Amino acid sequence: MNMSTRGWTVTFAGLAINLALGVLYTWSVVAKALSLPAADGGKYLWTAQQANWPYAFAVGTFALMMVFAGRLQDRIGPRWVATAGGVLVGLGMIVAGLSPTHLEPGAFPYMMTLGFGLMTGSGIGLAYASATPAAVKWFVASRKGLITGIVVGGFGLASVYTAPLTTYLIKTYSVSATFTYLGIGFLAAIVLLAQLLNNPPIGFVPPGAYNASTSASAPKQTTREYTWREMVRTPNFYVLWLMYAFAAFAGLMIIGHMAKIAGLQLGKETATTMSYVLVATLAIGNFAGRPLSGLISDRIGRQKTMLGVFLLQAVMMLVLARATTVPLLLGAAAIIGFSYGSNLTLFPATTCDFFGTKNLGVNYGLVFTAWGFGGVFGSQVAAAIVDASKTTTLPNGSYGLAYTIAAVLCLVAAGLTFVSKAPVEEAAAQVAAGATARA
Repeated sequence: MNMSTRGWTVTFAGLAINLALGVLYTWSVVAKALSLPAADGGKYLWTAQQANWPYAFAVGTFALMMVFAGRLQDRIGPRWVATAGGVLVGLGMIVAGLSPTHLEPGAFPYMMTLGFGLMTGSGIGLAYASATPAAVKWFVASRKGLITGIVVGGFGLASVYTAPLTTYLIKTYSVSATFTYLGIGFLAAIVLLAQLLNNPPIGFVPPGAYNASTSASAPKQTTREYTWREMVRTPNFYVLWLMYAFAAFAGLMIIGHMAKIAGLQLGKETATTMSYVLVATLAIGNFAGRPLSGLISDRIGRQKTMLGVFLLQAVMMLVLARATTVPLLLGAAAIIGFSYGSNLTLFPATTCDFFGTKNLGVNYGLVFTAWGFGGVFGSQVAAAIVDASKTTTLPNGSYGLAYTIAAVLCLVAAGLTFVSKAPVEEAAAQVAAGATARA
């Protein structure tokens, strides 16, 4: 296989791996089945808090594992790290399938949290951290946004098939059997696809690398390869981290609560018939935002694209607060999904631009902890606001304050784009000298 073909093979293998890693999105369907009230035909009768623990652990473990997985794949290559990730994803699902599905009120779901939360969450982090760095190293800087968007696009699109598949399996078999079947299938798929991942050989020069970009606004990649220690000593890293955390807070707040938002703003009957359409609309927007934002940012620059995405996300939060009809809610869901998906392309590509490709795995892993922070707190803050807003006249609560907070955070992120830039080479030399002196 020639070198030009090899890069695209790695890219589409990464896309397919991320489609499988979308197993994370199966939890919303599982949680609904576990916590369904007896009056509505539920048989497991978990509390909402019990059903939230495995997912919360999975999100947190995924984000933290990205740091260690990124560093490991930088050292030993993506193939073996992604393979280990596939094994952990599958085994974690199988352990979850062996977990008790009937709990006493207030009991902690230990085995389910071990399986899905810790094992599957760790496996997702290992495999996800291996796919994007491996792909972008095969291409010139002017295509890194597009390549990143293609690879991570699979994760965004996954819920289109994982949600109906999981629903079918639960209805046909059981929650336990669903975990087992999905675990076996995803273990085999990820391990096989991982064998197609590899880094280019030492000294490899991507085709077209010597053709200078004619666009003054196109992204310029640093000539320095930062280690993670050098990166975290620059203020540029912290600006990037805050932008990511604020944007992820807003996006994941909506993704985690879309079904409940629909129920509050459309009514229970309409929301029930439209729930899958809303989830699919959000997923398609999520997927579309990843390659499109990468392509746009390759042309006009990352910061300009981020500015547009953050402003669009802020406006949509305010629109969503008034979305009481199906067309308006569908439109808001699609655009919020697009904005959220764009972040998953723009931030790894910007990390590459600012700090180089050699240590991209661990460097982006550290930046990605902002996503974990936003994911955990966005969902929790929104839930707390809804609970606190419940009154006799508003028994189900409201997301109004949550929308406002999310919009403000998106505006702050937009403002930070004006100070977000790659480290100046002179400052970079001082950072490296300081790191050497401390070593």
